[in-house]
Amino acid sequence: MNHGMITSASGWRKIFAVSGNEEDTTTEISAENTVLAALAADTFAEYMYAKKSGSSEKPVVILGTDARPTGAALADAMLRALLANGIAVQYAGIIAAPEIMAYSRAFDGFVYISASHNPVGHNGIKFGLNDGGVLDRDENAKLVAAFEERCANVRAVQNGIAIIGRCPESAFEWAMAEKDAVKQQAVSAYRSFEKRTISASDDIAAQNALFAQIRARVKQNPLGVVCDMNGSARTLSIDADFLATCGINFYPINNVAGKIAHTIIPEPENLVYCARKMNKLHKDGNTDALLGYMPDCDGDRGNIVYWNEVTGKAEVLKAQEVFALSVLSELAYATYKNGGLPAHGLLAKAIQSKNDEDDPDEQRLGVAVNCPTSMRIEEIASAFGAHVFRAEVGEANVVNLAREKREENYLVPILGEGSNGGNITHPAAVRDPMNTLFALVKLLVLRDVGDRKGLFHLWCEASKQLDKYKDDFTLCDVIATLPAYTTTGVSEKRAILHIETENHAVLKRRFQKVFEDEWQKKRVNLLKKYNFASYEAIATNGTKETRGIEDYGISGKGGLKIIFYNEKTQPLAFIWMRGSGTEPVFRIMCDVKGTDTRMEKSLLSWETEMIQRADEMQ
Repeated sequence: MNHGMITSASGWRKIFAVSGNEEDTTTEISAENTVLAALAADTFAEYMYAKKSGSSEKPVVILGTDARPTGAALADAMLRALLANGIAVQYAGIIAAPEIMAYSRAFDGFVYISASHNPVGHNGIKFGLNDGGVLDRDENAKLVAAFEERCANVRAVQNGIAIIGRCPESAFEWAMAEKDAVKQQAVSAYRSFEKRTISASDDIAAQNALFAQIRARVKQNPLGVVCDMNGSARTLSIDADFLATCGINFYPINNVAGKIAHTIIPEPENLVYCARKMNKLHKDGNTDALLGYMPDCDGDRGNIVYWNEVTGKAEVLKAQEVFALSVLSELAYATYKNGGLPAHGLLAKAIQSKNDEDDPDEQRLGVAVNCPTSMRIEEIASAFGAHVFRAEVGEANVVNLAREKREENYLVPILGEGSNGGNITHPAAVRDPMNTLFALVKLLVLRDVGDRKGLFHLWCEASKQLDKYKDDFTLCDVIATLPAYTTTGVSEKRAILHIETENHAVLKRRFQKVFEDEWQKKRVNLLKKYNFASYEAIATNGTKETRGIEDYGISGKGGLKIIFYNEKTQPLAFIWMRGSGTEPVFRIMCDVKGTDTRMEKSLLSWETEMIQRADEMQ
């Protein structure tokens, strides 16, 4: 049988709505898709037993769903298949991705039913162990191969039905009866994990000291947060209670699980609802509403709305700006925790892995990002003496790159995919809107006290912008100090191409011929118009970045980037391309130093034209 799923490490996805319409809100899936779910769960069960080889204990797996309408039907099939294999299953029902991944750290692994930001008729599956993130590319590939072998079996349908039929009904009913208790335990575990992550400390006293400081500050200067939950899994998570405990007022909309009010992806076109709520609150006198966010359906991503006191209205932060602010905040916080000194030594000792026996004084500071993250991150990191490392697009790639760098004795407090917004704050291994939100909260709350400089003051000092610091700063003032870049938005129509060439290595080799010919023809004009004196081609595959490549095809299905330099070899712009691992599209983008929108549009148009010519070549 043909499973029809995209099976990337970021998640296995397809349209599961029985109609095949990606916007269908039906709860029904087809009999064939029920079988696919059972075969996927059976595959993971075999994988988990292999991981527990030599142990007499049965694997314990957490199962949960996001708030999509088809989630319950898929969970029914997968729960039965896991139980049929003797797996001990903790079923949590609707649960946010960061929550299930935090909770799974105490067990053997998790199965999460979700299609993240995809349209409502889609669904999918994420698999992981107990390290807080999804399986990496190599482990996912093992799972995919075993799953496809099951699907290729001539008796695949009968086998899937038989697996479901082997489930002991008493075990299924018990797992369902325990659902609410499991969910409560997950919420508690997640809350504790958030305190540790936001504070960057395992010490409960230190955690409490930070949150007491936040609560005291917002008591003096009220802070409110608007959230457009859009019916997501976060409606049932910690957000409301956690913010209230911190003394932060919470203003939710669309706060009923499963009632998805509009398109799921948290990009500017959907953040307008959050902005409208913030505008109304200010009109009604609730001037504390300064921040807002909207998560996607699984609640692992949340981009930001803020109150701009200059324009007198709520405005949407671009995804790259959200990530840049988060990196700025966490690197400044690392310095702040270390008494205003570079984040080495004592800070490293405080947040290094328990298994890291290296001398913390030798640790260097690092940030891990994906290939299309704006180059403004290098400028921010450089101010704090931090190195930037780049991986292929895909959360698992960035997470694993950060792990590799920690093994090389780098301190990596923050990582993420700037092109998508949000961030991953160590030790989390998944994006989390609470961590993004509290990065901004820390920026606003941790101000100068006596001789101790606050986060924004430390940033202004490190970036040589002390003239822009003032005691009564707002987030608007912080944003004004960000390095200026103009970057294509990931959800813009012009950032998505549909190509005919299936082999991306072939396409990129054709592109290389087109580009090199164009460079020779236009290099004089490019130098005159944009100050481009040279270029460098870079490939990203998994956690590996290869610079100065001579064969563009080696990037394969990974990322390909061309960086343009001036005569002093300073980077001025880049163009980037990669086929999506979760959708049948080819993504492109451009990043330009400065605020020249015409330059960004011109370079992206040039890139589009060259790719289309390459696609038409034989």
